[in-house]
Amino acid sequence: MSEQTYEAILKREMARVPGDLDTREGSLIWYANAPGAVELVNLNIAVEEALNNGFADTASRKYLIRRAAERGLSPQAASAAILELTTTPAEIEISLGTRFSIGALNYAITKRVAAGVYEITCETPGEAGNDYSDTCIPIEYVKGLETCTVTALLIPGEDEEATEIFRQRYFSSLHAQAFGGNRQDYIEKVNAIPGVGAVKVYRAWNSDIAPASLLPPEGTDAWLETLPGIPEEIKNWLDTMYLAASQSKLTVGGTVKLVILDSTLSKPSSTLVELVQTTIDPTQNAGEGLGLAPIGHVVKVYGADEEVINLDFAVYCRRGLAWEDVCDAAADAVKDYFRELTQSWADTDGPLIVRVAQVESHLLTVPGILDVGRTALNGREVNLTLTSDHIPVLGTISAHAAAIS
Repeated sequence: MSEQTYEAILKREMARVPGDLDTREGSLIWYANAPGAVELVNLNIAVEEALNNGFADTASRKYLIRRAAERGLSPQAASAAILELTTTPAEIEISLGTRFSIGALNYAITKRVAAGVYEITCETPGEAGNDYSDTCIPIEYVKGLETCTVTALLIPGEDEEATEIFRQRYFSSLHAQAFGGNRQDYIEKVNAIPGVGAVKVYRAWNSDIAPASLLPPEGTDAWLETLPGIPEEIKNWLDTMYLAASQSKLTVGGTVKLVILDSTLSKPSSTLVELVQTTIDPTQNAGEGLGLAPIGHVVKVYGADEEVINLDFAVYCRRGLAWEDVCDAAADAVKDYFRELTQSWADTDGPLIVRVAQVESHLLTVPGILDVGRTALNGREVNLTLTSDHIPVLGTISAHAAAIS
């Protein structure tokens, strides 16, 4: 409706006035029609906005939320960061709820992990709570406390789900139906857990065990009867395992492996892995359906691991610059590439591949670097295929100035 401008509407109105009447700007007829043209423009704008808000691809956040609610979807709320706090002396037991200040944010103790080790949760939800670079200070006096230091980010805080990410999730729900523990169901449920940034789902994660090999060979039952001096509980267990195997009740089909990254797209902490494990399928009740996983699904959660990439290359800098002048920017450029690669991890079949051409391409975006060559990844001038479910992290950078032919 963008063609319905004030000028176009007013021109059409004036075209309906007899030609012997004065319609110039400032005439009585012009004054009579001009305000109405303005209101018609406003009406067209309102109609166009209403039309856009009626479709999910153009709806504003407010109306996108209302449209998604029809499918039971809503934006993921902001979550609070959980940090690890270490105190000395360790013998002092600090009460739950004791508050600490880190920069402009406040945190409170929510769990005692061990002597002198606590979990503190940010009182302000969002990614801001992930930054613990400032000094940690108790808000109220704690008798006997000598030092308090934040030693790790356990579960990253997340901001409220962004509009465009939520929009994409809505469209994804139309194409991939989550139901009854299928792959999409696991992806949606795990990604909804605070602190999780990405997940890969593997069916039959112990499928290297052939189902046929679980069937007991002929004569096993007679052999079991001849075993001497076995404690009664072990004998009962062996009999039970034999019965299950002989009736083909041992299977690998109901096992699921989940590999996750945290919301900063980094290797998750053991605390986050444990949280996801407990939420999906508690270890002590594996397969019983007490978590989000369906009954019969034995789920094991792992964290993606990191693979350190050491770079070595020849660099040619602009006249007047040395490598030391651009090294920090070069490191940031390579980290940006590694982050882009990590963002594709969940959607990539097989391991990630760090490509020499991409490393050099990102290095060439650094102001002052004119050329790069002879790039080696961990000592070899070829693309590097990472170990399965590993993500790249930058190790050392060794660059030598050279005129590259």
